[in-house]
Amino acid sequence: MSTLPARPLRTAVVQHAARPLDLAGNARAAAESAARAAASGARLVILPELHLCAYDLAGLARSLATAAEGKRAGRDGRGADGPVLYADRARRVTDDRLAPLARTAARHRLTVLVGAAVRHPDGRLTNSLLSVGPTGDTTVAYDKQHLWHDQEAALFTAGEAGPVLLTVEGWSLGPGICYDISFPEHARAAALAGAHAVLYPSAFATGTEHRAAVYGAARALENTVYAVFANTVGGPADRPCEGSSAVHAPDGTTLARAASGRDALLLADLTPEGLADIRSHLRMLQECRDAR
Repeated sequence: MSTLPARPLRTAVVQHAARPLDLAGNARAAAESAARAAASGARLVILPELHLCAYDLAGLARSLATAAEGKRAGRDGRGADGPVLYADRARRVTDDRLAPLARTAARHRLTVLVGAAVRHPDGRLTNSLLSVGPTGDTTVAYDKQHLWHDQEAALFTAGEAGPVLLTVEGWSLGPGICYDISFPEHARAAALAGAHAVLYPSAFATGTEHRAAVYGAARALENTVYAVFANTVGGPADRPCEGSSAVHAPDGTTLARAASGRDALLLADLTPEGLADIRSHLRMLQECRDAR
């Protein structure tokens, strides 16, 4: 069990439709949403899975194929306006299209987490979560560990298994992406490593709202952590998403939920008192014999 944070963390979930393959436009819109969240006191802003390129796997596959053709023809396969971002060996990302988001994070001293497709120096393409920090620096914070069946496995390489923790204003945060929330072991590993909250930027499709709601509440309750589910809206006609983003308290109750089918900005305060109160009488993390 980790030491409790010293102060609350106001968290904003941006439930916003993204434009397919328009990385620059999506980054500008994300910056505007982050600024609105900051005006409401948010210190952490979370946007959905693959938000910077939009969750459009067929469109992304076509774009990657075009880039590969260009590379074979001797042209720069990266492309100045492609939907993929490039990380260096230290997992840093430098791209002028992210400048509006970096400026907003630095101006308001925010941490912004946003989904992106990332190419690594060894050639791997990952479904990742970027962290744009209060200094404006951008790093790859997390690579999705559980890919959604063949559809994602055809494009992406899964991230290395094991807990990943981020620290934001004294809060230890365990990130995951979409399908990761379906695995109790994923959140439990983060909780045992000291997470106060688990975060799931997602692209849950229309018709799966019940599953998403159950998963979020369960991951919160069984680990006595906050659980943040940041879902997208819109998407391809054959795979639309309805939103219904939510924040769950450490006892599994719902602190806040966004409406379905439209853009929304959801705010919730994660508090040390909320953790302490629930953990004082729900002691699953200390008393689970199999996990210790």
